[in-house]
Amino acid sequence: MAETLTHPARDASGTAHVEVLIVGAGISGIGGAYHLQEQCPGRSFLVLEAQDGFGGTWRTHRYPGIRSDSDLYTFGYRFKPWVGPPIATAEEIRKYMGEVIEENGLDRFIRYGHRIRTARWDSATNLWTIEAERKDGTTARFTANFLWMCQGYYRHEEGYTPQWPGMDRFRGVIAHPQTWPEDLDYRGKRVVVIGSGATAATVVPAMAGTAAHVTMLQRSPTYFRTGRNGIDIADELRMLGINEEWIHEIVRRKILFEQARFIDRTHSEPEKVKEDLLADVRRHLGEDYDVETHFTPRYRPWQQRLAFIPDADLFRAVARGEASVVTDEIETFTETGLLLKSGRTLEADIIVTATGFHLNVLGDIDFAIDGKPLVFGDTVTYRGLMFTGVPNLAWVFGYIRAAWTLRADMVADFVCRLLNHMEARQARRVEVALRPEDAGMKLGPWLDPEEFSSGYVARGNHLLPRSGDKPEWRHMHDYWAEKDAIPAIDLEDAAFVYR
Repeated sequence: MAETLTHPARDASGTAHVEVLIVGAGISGIGGAYHLQEQCPGRSFLVLEAQDGFGGTWRTHRYPGIRSDSDLYTFGYRFKPWVGPPIATAEEIRKYMGEVIEENGLDRFIRYGHRIRTARWDSATNLWTIEAERKDGTTARFTANFLWMCQGYYRHEEGYTPQWPGMDRFRGVIAHPQTWPEDLDYRGKRVVVIGSGATAATVVPAMAGTAAHVTMLQRSPTYFRTGRNGIDIADELRMLGINEEWIHEIVRRKILFEQARFIDRTHSEPEKVKEDLLADVRRHLGEDYDVETHFTPRYRPWQQRLAFIPDADLFRAVARGEASVVTDEIETFTETGLLLKSGRTLEADIIVTATGFHLNVLGDIDFAIDGKPLVFGDTVTYRGLMFTGVPNLAWVFGYIRAAWTLRADMVADFVCRLLNHMEARQARRVEVALRPEDAGMKLGPWLDPEEFSSGYVARGNHLLPRSGDKPEWRHMHDYWAEKDAIPAIDLEDAAFVYR
């Protein structure tokens, strides 16, 4: 069986066929491969990955200090205990993923260096035909009964950098965290990091102390939480010799319970949560620090992702004078730095644009259904899993307010259950469609700007599927609601059309 799965059947043209094709070998794709092997034994599958190795985000990003902004007890897979500090480095996360691959023999199913260019669905054969470009420029062709999109939601090869006046005049180095130059030497250099999110809050303390000085330049502030990079109960349970599987589950449940309670508070008492968060900043920076200007956002807590600062390292770098925060806007780049709209200048040898990413849809793959180009923004999502008019395809899109992998595991359960259900009823095709009772349903954006207002959402919301005003027809972005709702999905509901 392993030989068949490792070397899928090919037709006379050299096209390889598998039952399931997983797109992407990041956290979602590796998890999907594990679940598929466990829950659908004997089903043929492959994982196609554009990069030269596994890891996704944790391979793409190489900037100083790169780490998770979710704890690894919830960002880690439910099936493999996490035994390190809750906030982990990219290297630690890749090691963990590598262990999953090795322990479960998944490497034989992964094809690296395969960038998918086109995906074509043919209703006559009920097959997807996928063409992928290899590193050497040749084309590999595959057919699959089902496509499982695990490629994430941003463009890996290029980050988002606004075009400011005068950028071509700057004589120093401009670097984006997503395409960090391997040979960038910042020892003794003046560094300005543009941005205020989790990436900027990671880069600044990582470079501080080595660079001459690091300035975080933000247009507007972000909410931060601090805490020890450790879990007391996990440490105590290990000291008592409790096995790691139990520790993983206990700590995971504890964290999820506390997160749910915190998120509820951001809705029920947002001003009190805001007060607590700002009090924490003052505790580290002192009562004389201008917290109102530099650390008091204009939005309520959790309307944008709230960044966790392990061991308060960003604040400690500011308190030591190795880093500083400037809240202003850029008028123009100059030969030696930045001129701000206030008239202030920032001298810099290196400018880091921690300004986000380009949201992409379905991996920027050219999709067509029976010869007609797929306009993803015209579809309606079924619980953020499937999409009207798109047969035999599921997409993993994780959570904004909780760890991505919580939903990746849950989507994997759904996909495996759906595949087994199709096999039991001898269906070759499934798609979702609005039911008669959904006629006239009000449609809205994939992400409600009132609930989540980050820049990449504003720039790319029109590219994403639409949502309805019923729970079935929207991605809830709420793990605590979906953990019960998704396992309870009735696969014989009229929303599922089988052929």
